[in-house]
Amino acid sequence: MKTNCTVLVIATMIVTACGGNNTDSNVVSPGDEKSAKSKTLETGADLLQGKNPLRYINTYLDGFHFYNGNMDAQMEAHHYVSQLNEDLYQAIIYDGNGKDAKIMGVEYIISEELFKTLDEEEKKLWHSHHYEVKSGTLVAPGIPIAAEHELMEILVSTYGKTIHAWHTDQGRALPVGAPMIMMGFTKDGQLNPDLVKARDERFDISTEERRKNRENIQMPTVDPMANSWEKGIYRQFVIGQEVDSASHKH
Repeated sequence: MKTNCTVLVIATMIVTACGGNNTDSNVVSPGDEKSAKSKTLETGADLLQGKNPLRYINTYLDGFHFYNGNMDAQMEAHHYVSQLNEDLYQAIIYDGNGKDAKIMGVEYIISEELFKTLDEEEKKLWHSHHYEVKSGTLVAPGIPIAAEHELMEILVSTYGKTIHAWHTDQGRALPVGAPMIMMGFTKDGQLNPDLVKARDERFDISTEERRKNRENIQMPTVDPMANSWEKGIYRQFVIGQEVDSASHKH
């Protein structure tokens, strides 16, 4: 996978300073205001406890997902990403970028090289990022366009496995219901343009300009087992009474 430490350094330096705090959460959750005791404990913990994994979340990506098996159910997704090595990233996904944003789920992002090592059934759970990058719909708010372009050169050939557990896009004020496997868009005409327009207005960006800027990014050859929904093959979680992962390794 292409090495580009410069992009990640730039992202680390800049993403915390701009490109955020302009998107409210989809829901207001029930519950009492924090008590004075809770606030005191929170402040003490913040000062005394280490949060090392969070220190390495250094890149912010904004894009769009849909529920595997239901393309009409679409939402914006705010990814806060840490890079584990040159071929593996992990992201916490929020429904906004303010202090009350809700964690919707997670996404694991792997290189083309690692994706090739997966078995055929596992690949059906993953989506490609080629269209998200080339269309300009995946953005890294706040970093210079040149740096974003270099980052997208890396991401264009990657694959993501995304799971949402809190469906705030459906107005659910609490994380109820089954977790769901999410997918990414693969061609024009799939993504609701109103979602893109609203996002662009909030960030004062142009997806169309991003698309033009990325015309020189080479389109990868997408593994035919990714984006299996395009072939009518769907995989989704179902809550049942039979024990699986708790007693057996996959």
